[in-house]
Amino acid sequence: MLPAFVEGEDSVCESRSDGETSVTASAIIVAAGSGVRLGSGAPKAFVKIAGRTMLSYSLATVRQVSAIGEVVITVPEGFENAARAEIEAAGLGLPVKITPGGIERQDSVRIALGLTSSESELVIVHDAARPLTTREIFEACLDAAARAGGAIAAIPVADTLKRVADSAITATVARAELWQAQTPQAFRRALLVAAHQRAVTEGIVATDDADLVERIGARVEVVEMTTANIKVTTKSDLAIVEAIIAART
Repeated sequence: MLPAFVEGEDSVCESRSDGETSVTASAIIVAAGSGVRLGSGAPKAFVKIAGRTMLSYSLATVRQVSAIGEVVITVPEGFENAARAEIEAAGLGLPVKITPGGIERQDSVRIALGLTSSESELVIVHDAARPLTTREIFEACLDAAARAGGAIAAIPVADTLKRVADSAITATVARAELWQAQTPQAFRRALLVAAHQRAVTEGIVATDDADLVERIGARVEVVEMTTANIKVTTKSDLAIVEAIIAART
């Protein structure tokens, strides 16, 4: 059974120096992954690329998005101080809450969502494992979510897809209407809260937040992105991202 959705769990918080309290959008950075498949020996978000942690790239992007008024970061238990150091280095200038993540990604998002301001109109969720995400991607998702209710970064499927059973192809899946979901994913806060509450009540487990929001009947649009918004899962992914960053500098 999934743990209950709770608003306002305990956390560590850094306040904006100017005392500003009005929040238009809250950002959730999911940085609680173990990175086992990456084989790094450290949590994925704290693996370094070109001398910087993956988390630092997401923080730098969030800093550029004027609509974001606060940030909640989920980290592996025991890495709160490491996250705090990354926040300080990024010079974020926003209220930040740091909290241990849950067992699964869905649990981490739900915990973080409970810590977002009830004054936020929108919540944008991003995986720290996608360090190449840009300000433009965040802003496009936020704009679309404000209009439609929800929006996710996504790319059309390019490869031919096969359905397989016992190592044998049973069908070829038409790809014309298929998209690969990415993050960031943005939603009206009320919709995302309702979706996670329903997931807890009904025991629904999903691999992304858009799935949960779709299940309550809300509209979620796609914002077309590029393959450069890569999620780092394996050492090969890490090498590709390192090459892209090197080419940009």
